[in-house]
Amino acid sequence: MSDFWERLRAFWHRITQGIRGLIYKIVAAIAGKERVDRWMYSYNQSRQNFRSFVHQYIDPESSYYPFLRGSAKFFLNALLLLAIYIFLLETNFLWLTGEMPSVEDLRNPKLNQASEIYTLDGVEIGKFFTENRTPIEFKDIPKHVKDALIATEDIRFYKHSGIDTRALGAVALSVLTGGDRGGGSTITQQLAKNLFKTRRSSKGILGRIPLVRTFVIKSKEWLMAKKLESNFTKDEILTYYFNTVDFGSNSFGLKTAARTYFNKTPDKLNIQEGAVLVGLQKATTTYNPIRNPKRSKERRNVVLSQMAKYGYLSKTQADSITSLPLETDFTPENPSAGPASYLKNAVVEFVRDWGERNGYDLYTDGLKIYTTIDSKMQTYADEAVNEKMKQLQRVFENHWSGRNPWSDERGKEIPGFIDTVAKRTERYRGLIRRFPDQPDSVRYYMKVKKNKIKVFDWSGEREVEMTPYDSIAYYKRFLQAGMVAMDPYNGHIRAWVGGLDHNYFKYDHVKQAKRQPGSTFKPFVYAAAIDDTSMNLSPCDRIRDEPFRKEFVENGEKTFWEPRNSTGYYSYANMTLRRALARSVNSITARLTDRVGPEKVAEYAHRLGIKSRLQAVPSIGLGSSDVSLYEMVSAYCTFVNEGTYTEPIIVQRIEDRNGNEIEVFRAESKQVLSPETAFLMVHMLRGGLEEPGGTSQNLWSFNIFRNGHQMGGKTGTTSNNSDGWFIGVSNKLVVGAWVGGDDRSIHFRSTDLGEGAKTAMPLVGRFLEKVYADAKFKDLQGPFAKPTVPIIKQYLDCGGGYEEEPAEPDTTEVDEEFDDSEFEPTVPTAPEPVPDTTGNREQ
Repeated sequence: MSDFWERLRAFWHRITQGIRGLIYKIVAAIAGKERVDRWMYSYNQSRQNFRSFVHQYIDPESSYYPFLRGSAKFFLNALLLLAIYIFLLETNFLWLTGEMPSVEDLRNPKLNQASEIYTLDGVEIGKFFTENRTPIEFKDIPKHVKDALIATEDIRFYKHSGIDTRALGAVALSVLTGGDRGGGSTITQQLAKNLFKTRRSSKGILGRIPLVRTFVIKSKEWLMAKKLESNFTKDEILTYYFNTVDFGSNSFGLKTAARTYFNKTPDKLNIQEGAVLVGLQKATTTYNPIRNPKRSKERRNVVLSQMAKYGYLSKTQADSITSLPLETDFTPENPSAGPASYLKNAVVEFVRDWGERNGYDLYTDGLKIYTTIDSKMQTYADEAVNEKMKQLQRVFENHWSGRNPWSDERGKEIPGFIDTVAKRTERYRGLIRRFPDQPDSVRYYMKVKKNKIKVFDWSGEREVEMTPYDSIAYYKRFLQAGMVAMDPYNGHIRAWVGGLDHNYFKYDHVKQAKRQPGSTFKPFVYAAAIDDTSMNLSPCDRIRDEPFRKEFVENGEKTFWEPRNSTGYYSYANMTLRRALARSVNSITARLTDRVGPEKVAEYAHRLGIKSRLQAVPSIGLGSSDVSLYEMVSAYCTFVNEGTYTEPIIVQRIEDRNGNEIEVFRAESKQVLSPETAFLMVHMLRGGLEEPGGTSQNLWSFNIFRNGHQMGGKTGTTSNNSDGWFIGVSNKLVVGAWVGGDDRSIHFRSTDLGEGAKTAMPLVGRFLEKVYADAKFKDLQGPFAKPTVPIIKQYLDCGGGYEEEPAEPDTTEVDEEFDDSEFEPTVPTAPEPVPDTTGNREQ
């Protein structure tokens, strides 16, 4: 036996000597050999003095002295090794053990917290997170939930100081005797693991060695548990635990878990529900009440029995609750669900860019983001789009009954259309990668094999069996829509509907999509003509409605462009600019574009707020370049705002997780148009409703003209009725809508059905009906503001909207309803709706 101890001591001596030698070399390399030698000399002197002191009381010649000396050395060396090990853990020396949290991190642990999005009036409309977590305070945690946790996970929680040595001893004994007792981790140790991700952060060199890695992780948890206990009270530790723990199903923290599994706030949880959530801590997948209800119930009953065992419940209570069935109300949180679903994508983009510049993370920092959206107005916008698009879809389906709606300019079905679309999908590209030389396999999975899927339907979501090919064809038959409302003065977006249903149609038709605007682009031509001092035109100036032909060179060859009026004829009348815009006469707009210059038109459009690239071609004035609805509405706001362009904003302010204001956002603005021209353009846009034959007169059929309310507007319809537009302006709100197919080849065959006045305008009209019927928005109604500057140019008494000219070869007579003598430039009684005369039919 003595020989064994001698060998053990020799082995230990070699280890300690080797470690000492290594430490000496490292420290000498850092501090210098001479300095280290002086330290060693001082250390040896102190050691010699201590030895002399000990020898005064213990005889070094006694028989027990070698044992005492060896034990003392063993104990001191063990302490030294422990100190060195702790030093390595705390400092991550030579990257051996991975990082440890600082004292500041321990005192102020930062939870990954979901950022919440609110409307301007304080209604929560969504979240963004990597860990879906909303913190809870200690007073809001039900007592029975705390009792369940302590009874199940750490019954000595209020007695130990972070590490339960009794529990560790019981675990060790269980291992030695072949038992299956679980680990001895305390709640504080589990909190350390949750807070600082010890399993993921131990990436040091030693962390690559399997058994050593486990020891390093446990050591870190012990150290952090002791520090947490010294910095926080037991109640604070429990609160942190309930806020950090993972309950599965992407729910972190008790508050989110209660809502996810039971659709309740924590204070409403009953005993059995609390037991289910505590039971999840053993394994969030195995005991998930949604995936594995049987096992979840069994685990729930184990928790209840533990509560009875330790006196938190009586045996009668436990038995009674154990017999109850497992009941849940699974309500997982979908960041895209709820109101303003499409707007949230724009919010993400904005806040992410802002966060990168300012050191904040949208997904982890628990920001409170207040948008400019009004919750009621957003609700009305969603309802208006749903109501009108549901009706319009029925009309569209009846119009194409028995036929596919993807057609060419002659109304004939485009062959291979769905095949072409299918080849652009990620599913098709994935199959090509999977079966590079097996086209039959690709065809099988695309066109033969059916899968059960849930599909969008205006009558409600339904489950069907479809092939991917069938699914593409199904969704291509839907008309799409976008609508946005803005405050013309501060740039606040008040409502944003980017599509039919974000769960099924992700593409945003407000800002992401760009389409030809048709005649809604025409006001930029008229604004350039009136504002340009060299032309000095006014709404009363006249241009003749007659054929216009423009020759130009394209690809080295002479060609020409000759737009037609959508009515199919020319009146050969000298129309005022106001009446020409109101009737959306293509020939006059084309001629005016030519006089102003396509480049000047593009310049003014960009100045007014259009950001998209515009081609300075003769047809620019008829809306031949693609733009977004977002751009168009913001540009129209410039007219109402006295010629000042205000950059639209969707986020009004951002607060931190504690409600402290970080930043308030105000829109940038600049004067881009003279106030006189802006006023005259509003007067021109009013002509769409007030002039005989104005294309916006269908708006009179909506119940919105109360309290002396005035509006202006412009419709737009592109070639083949592929796009229907309407933008309405009033003194305090500008609203625009677009309607069309996902592809330009999906459209109505008839202008009478597909024009903007019949597709897009009803969305705006119904929205405004709902808004103006709400007493909250009564201040939004009323007449346009009077001019704040002298209006030099003539606009009120134009002597009639047009002047008759001798008849040209076109013998079409001017309708008597256009008699100048009966026209007065005031708000008229709602006339009968007339066909829209927008769009460029030759584009």
